Amino acid sequence: MRQVLLFLKEYLSWIIFEMLLVTFILLLYWLDGFRGLNTAIYSIIMSIMLLTGFLGAKFITRRAYYNTIVKKPKRMEDALIRKVQTPEQIESARFMRDLYGLYQNEVQTLYASQHRQLHFMNQWVHQMKTPISVIGLLLQEDGELDKRSVQEEIEKLQRGLDAVLVNARLETFEEDMQIEQVGLKGLIQQIVTEHKRLFITNGVYPVISIDERIVVATDAKWLKIVIGQFITNAVKYTFEKGKHLYLTLEKTEEGFALTIRDEGIGIPASDLKRVTKAFFTGENGRLTGESTGMGLYIAQEVCEKLGHSLTIESEVGQGTSVKILFMNGEGGDVNDEETDRGNDASDEDL
Repeated sequence: MRQVLLFLKEYLSWIIFEMLLVTFILLLYWLDGFRGLNTAIYSIIMSIMLLTGFLGAKFITRRAYYNTIVKKPKRMEDALIRKVQTPEQIESARFMRDLYGLYQNEVQTLYASQHRQLHFMNQWVHQMKTPISVIGLLLQEDGELDKRSVQEEIEKLQRGLDAVLVNARLETFEEDMQIEQVGLKGLIQQIVTEHKRLFITNGVYPVISIDERIVVATDAKWLKIVIGQFITNAVKYTFEKGKHLYLTLEKTEEGFALTIRDEGIGIPASDLKRVTKAFFTGENGRLTGESTGMGLYIAQEVCEKLGHSLTIESEVGQGTSVKILFMNGEGGDVNDEETDRGNDASDEDL
């Protein structure tokens, strides 16, 4: 019944127009002197029969379509109307399929984001329990408190909090991004200074070979997070003391390439293609037990959003080399103020 009512509502204006047209024609005949009542009645009956036949045929062709749209949908797939015949129905069905595809993409993106956030938070909470437990045990010990051990655990907590903030800001990256001319050498020196304790504790020596005149267009705050992650990984997986971490910049055909090369244990070939995947820890991550598998993923995402190409090469036992390509770099004088932005954005271990 709903199908019939919907059909009549759709064609009501057409029916009224048809009736008015027949009345107008009969009126013209009457004004012209034609007074045949039987002929007029016959004309009206024939018009009604033809109109009824036409509408009946139209309803039959559209009945399947009406049956589909009047039903209460039980799932999103019900929006995909398949039984269509008229050009209008075909276009409507195509529009609904395209709209459904957009909906599915948005839902999948949202689901992946929520799943990533939930997984990350679960891992983060689990890891934050360790330094808290260690601090609790240190406080329970008799005698003088080991301040150095407490400081180390507090730094782990700080790094964990920084990781959560970075991961949260990544969802609104475009709103937080600010591109400007940045002097790479000054920025690298700031990052190395902020990680001084990490270098000293692990006995690794940074070697910086960057022309101070080189500036690139980037976001200093986000770039510090990325380079800080690479430095942390390089030092963390260099188990022998006395090794070096080389930070060099060279000009290539595409632009300026910043290379961060360590002398650590390296990444197995089986893991190298997956190290930038979310939550992938690999063999090296299991060695320390502190990796969330999010650091290189976030670094890859940031570099992609900033338009910087990122490549990672490694050989087991020889070390790892990370290269960031700045295609918009140039040589020139550097304003010291340009390197001051983002001093509070260092994250050592994501």
